[in-house]
Amino acid sequence: MMNAFNSSTTAGLSIDRLTVTYDTETGPLPTVRNVSLHIAPGEIYGLVGESGSGKTTLARGIVRYLPDNGRITGGTVSLDGVNLYALSKDLIRQYWGAKITMVHQDPAAAVNPSIPVGEQIAEVARLHLKMTKAQAKAKAIEMLSKVRMPDPETVAKRYAHQLSGGQLQRVLIATALTTNPRLLIMDEPTTALDVTTEAVILDLVRDLLAEYETAVLYITHNLGVVARLCHRVGVMYAGELMEQGSIRQVFKSMLHPYTLGLLGCVPRIDVDKHDIVLNTIPGYIPRPDRLPTGCIFAPRCAMAEDACRAARPPLAPTDDPGHLTACRRWPELRADPTKFTAEQKRRDYTSRVSGDVVLEVQNLKKYFKVPWPGLRAILSRQRPVVHAVDDMSVRVRGRFTMGIVGESGCGKTTFARCIAGLEEATAGSIELEKQRLPYAVAKRRPELLKKIQMVFQNPDASLNPQHTVGASVARPLRLLGNVPEDQIDARVRELFKAVNLPEDYIRRLPHELSGGEKQRVAIARAFAADPTLMICDEPISSLDVSVQASLMNLLVDLQEKQGTSYLFISHDLAAVRHLADWIAVVYLGRVWELGSAHDVFAPPRHPYTEALLSALPVPDPDAEQEHIRLEGSVPSAVNLPTGCRFHTRCPRKIGEICETTEPPWQEGENWHRICC
Repeated sequence: MMNAFNSSTTAGLSIDRLTVTYDTETGPLPTVRNVSLHIAPGEIYGLVGESGSGKTTLARGIVRYLPDNGRITGGTVSLDGVNLYALSKDLIRQYWGAKITMVHQDPAAAVNPSIPVGEQIAEVARLHLKMTKAQAKAKAIEMLSKVRMPDPETVAKRYAHQLSGGQLQRVLIATALTTNPRLLIMDEPTTALDVTTEAVILDLVRDLLAEYETAVLYITHNLGVVARLCHRVGVMYAGELMEQGSIRQVFKSMLHPYTLGLLGCVPRIDVDKHDIVLNTIPGYIPRPDRLPTGCIFAPRCAMAEDACRAARPPLAPTDDPGHLTACRRWPELRADPTKFTAEQKRRDYTSRVSGDVVLEVQNLKKYFKVPWPGLRAILSRQRPVVHAVDDMSVRVRGRFTMGIVGESGCGKTTFARCIAGLEEATAGSIELEKQRLPYAVAKRRPELLKKIQMVFQNPDASLNPQHTVGASVARPLRLLGNVPEDQIDARVRELFKAVNLPEDYIRRLPHELSGGEKQRVAIARAFAADPTLMICDEPISSLDVSVQASLMNLLVDLQEKQGTSYLFISHDLAAVRHLADWIAVVYLGRVWELGSAHDVFAPPRHPYTEALLSALPVPDPDAEQEHIRLEGSVPSAVNLPTGCRFHTRCPRKIGEICETTEPPWQEGENWHRICC
């Protein structure tokens, strides 16, 4: 397939054999080596690969925005025929913000909290477009309107803390496009967003860039996002490009084992933990100072042979124009891809759900009081409250995984924290193995404390940076007193073996481990107490797809061996589909659909569930999905909508009855329930 964009001209971004090196105490480390690519105006080029592959370093090298110890040691970068490396520091600064702009992963960190967002956009217009104050203000409102921000005049006066994550990301996109740049670099711009917000942002980016004719470098580890948004893709590994081509070329005819491995790690929504073991990529990305002599992927490749280890293959054309690969065996890979991947293992999942109820939560409520908003509220004595959890009920059986899905702010984490006792519930009951639990964790007996453990999204925030990871795992063994002191070291070694970590890691500090390794330590620590119930709050959302797959396999294996039940919270529906036996769909503090994973993912569904599934990015450019987009943010949990709480965003609203009458529960087969 030929590239639809003209790459023979000087227009757009051209990178030729770029090498970026970091100077360290042990010597220079070339972290990006000999990368060449071209992005035409109006083209979206996706750059994928595991963390540590050099994607962000490449982006920083393009714009000459490296840390003090980073330097360009080879190659050139041109934008519309202008060599960016030949520009003076003053000139390259003029390019930043005018012709080259960036959108980062964390919008809250990129927006000034002390200045209204409209003023920040106007500042760009005044600085780079030389507009007057009045013109810049009008331009800011125009740009907010272009990114489909409702009531842009009002939004322009708001501060960052008054906007949601999706709204802040729209502000950044509006700011980045204000000057009609020639190059836009987007570095994981939707990773921290809900699947519904992500879908809206991706639609917005695609529509806007068709108008602006801007060359776009889109960095991500989400292959589904690339398949949905991009025109071409480059697959990066250990500082080098492994494969490059159009979306259809790379996704439909992969010619490098690394690309094949990445796609094989993605969970599918048509099978689950009872059917298959997710494929993983063994090993780790090599350090820049410890690269193998031959193909850099050979140590992790299932089909590497002596010739692969002897010489490093360059990124070279194949017989399909525009499709390049750095694998000498690409003709064999095209003929039979199964030779280059581990066979998909079928799982003999013998640990079926037991009939015993481990956790029963009935009519749980958690309300947060908000500060008095004014004299009128004080005089009326009606202090407003946030209905974070509002009458939620679930039942979890032994050897069972309950998935909790929904957008940010819908009450998932608050619900889990109430169960763990980290938040005191306002009303309702929590029973663990038929024992009523006090709301506060301080009032729970030690034998009950050890039965509920948690694994959080960010392992860095839950591991003491001053203690070895072995000490962190040993701590619950000592505190909960279920292992004699002389047996603790042996038990720690057992736990590290159970989560597939080498024994010598016990003496390491957290900063010496990768994100996936730290999350394995967190899982080992949770299992140290031999829990009955483990609450997993977004435990894999910030990790690479290959690490996600290995951790999901680990959770299933440990459940099969230990018999532990999971409460698995996530906005990644594919991960929930793979792991969960039962799923609760939560919106504004209530459950709106409840049933087996199979039934929830099959019609009929609640309209909210439909929207969540429609927004799920699938790594297949030919996948046919319903196009349902939820506009606007989740309504305030202080002033809840009347009637059905979802009616303000529902694509299937039938009229006034949805606005005034609370919907009844509809009972389906196999105890599948929908509140609509």
